[in-house]
Amino acid sequence: MIYDPRGCIDYDETGNGPTIVFVPGSCSTGAAWRPLIAALGGRFRCVTTSLLGYGGTDERRTAADPTIVHECEMLEAVVRRAGGPRKERVHLVGHSFGGLVALAVAMRGYVKLASLTIAEAPALDVLRACKEPQLYRAFRDMTGCYFARHDRCEAEAIASMVDFYGGAGTFASWPPRVRAYAVETTSVNILDWASAYGLVLTPSTLAAVTAPTLVLWGEHSHPAAQRANELLATHIPDAVLTTVKGAAHFMIATHPAEVASFMTLHVADQMVDA
Repeated sequence: MIYDPRGCIDYDETGNGPTIVFVPGSCSTGAAWRPLIAALGGRFRCVTTSLLGYGGTDERRTAADPTIVHECEMLEAVVRRAGGPRKERVHLVGHSFGGLVALAVAMRGYVKLASLTIAEAPALDVLRACKEPQLYRAFRDMTGCYFARHDRCEAEAIASMVDFYGGAGTFASWPPRVRAYAVETTSVNILDWASAYGLVLTPSTLAAVTAPTLVLWGEHSHPAAQRANELLATHIPDAVLTTVKGAAHFMIATHPAEVASFMTLHVADQMVDA
């Protein structure tokens, strides 16, 4: 745990070797990375955290001020702790909204990274900026339906979002405890979407990313999510785009070995270059 005047931050680490900081998505905690960390076989020092409002990380945002800057400041504190007194550069890996926060940190440039891996971030503003109105509208329609269900006090409103990403029936297929946590943190996830909609992603803002970047997308993910991540890889300098075969959005749970393999190769490439 990191104790910060603005609130506690989840922090855990295991293993030895080059340091990788793992950022989970919405409705989850650092525990979401356990299958992937197991697939790494102890070759890395793995640091995990949770986003604002999840696990032991205190919320800092409000409905009046949901800007992603709050998430960035939290994650930058994690990166600095992981880098230690010598301020060593870490490899930053984020899934879903965690990938968007990791991207925002890389764009800000307040901490220097050894590499960046983005596993299907909800980078919806790049669709707007690059004139993909139908795919941008797909995100807007989904969140509109989701928020309307929440306003009607439907307990499982968040299923609209989960099934958008994973396909019909994904939410129902989750274990009861996982569904329960998603329902419990629905109000936090709605703040996540406000943060995501507020992040400006244009070719010029993405050009500010200097860390070597790998962008992953699922072969069976929603076309809007696929295209958004393709555009990230197009406009982040020298980024590499890779498809996780057979996977959809929740790839770190369904295909941890494949994601670990791509990520390991990316990290190894940077170590050789260094």
